[in-house]
Amino acid sequence: MTERIAVIGMGQMGSAMAGRLSQAQYDVMGYDINEATRQALEAQGVNMADSLAAALADRTTVLTSLPDPNTVKGAWLGDGGIIALAEPGSMLIELSTIDPDCMKEVGAAATAKGLAVLDCPVSGSPNEANTGKLVLLVGGEAPTLERAEPLFNLLGQTWQHTGGVGTAKVVKLVNNMMSMGNVLVASEAFALGVAAGVEPQKLFDVISVSGGRSHHFTKRFPNALAEDFAPGFKMELGEKDLSLGVDLGRAMKMPTPAASLAREMYALAVAEGYKGQDIVALMDMYRQWAKGRE
Repeated sequence: MTERIAVIGMGQMGSAMAGRLSQAQYDVMGYDINEATRQALEAQGVNMADSLAAALADRTTVLTSLPDPNTVKGAWLGDGGIIALAEPGSMLIELSTIDPDCMKEVGAAATAKGLAVLDCPVSGSPNEANTGKLVLLVGGEAPTLERAEPLFNLLGQTWQHTGGVGTAKVVKLVNNMMSMGNVLVASEAFALGVAAGVEPQKLFDVISVSGGRSHHFTKRFPNALAEDFAPGFKMELGEKDLSLGVDLGRAMKMPTPAASLAREMYALAVAEGYKGQDIVALMDMYRQWAKGRE
């Protein structure tokens, strides 16, 4: 393998992608700013560096999977950041869900230093990252896309080119605005159907082959029926992504009333105690409200 890879940000998605690449015999080094995360992964046999500089040493490809725009800027920019420390000619692939302006800012700074940059948010769960079934949205120049294609083919069952750096972040925000709204409305409607007397499994069986079904409904609601809210996508991340979408709308001077309401509902779910649980736990919140009316 010609690419020696550093993965910066070893949360659920970052560590899953690192594991997938390691299984394919790539030389992968992980780094996370959280010491407890580093120690836990080291105990599982994952190659982990104890500093950003050590993670980047002799690495030709750097993947970053980070929680928010400020963290991305902190990791990429400055004297001790990725751009300053990366090996000459390295390829930097930014996988996080952040706003396009942040992506363009860090991308331009990296390009100015002679580094190759791809904007590459992903759609899918940690399990899908482990099994190479992500959907990759990629913004960047053709030569860099060609260089990264072997990695994309390992991580995703499909990848789509969206245009220049920054465009993939736009597509990801639009996708997540739609996804979060879908789960919210499905949770509300499903809980109403159950409260009105339809047996939950029967309701799922019928809706899953009817016009109201969706990818997220058929994927997530069986877990909700089993009261399994282990996070594939955490509630607070849903709220964050909706906030980014609303902010993008404001920047474009375009109203986003539905997304704004959805963001408030996700924030309410976090306040109601569902932080750290999967977004489908919205259904449990509605279910608890239904119990309260009895």
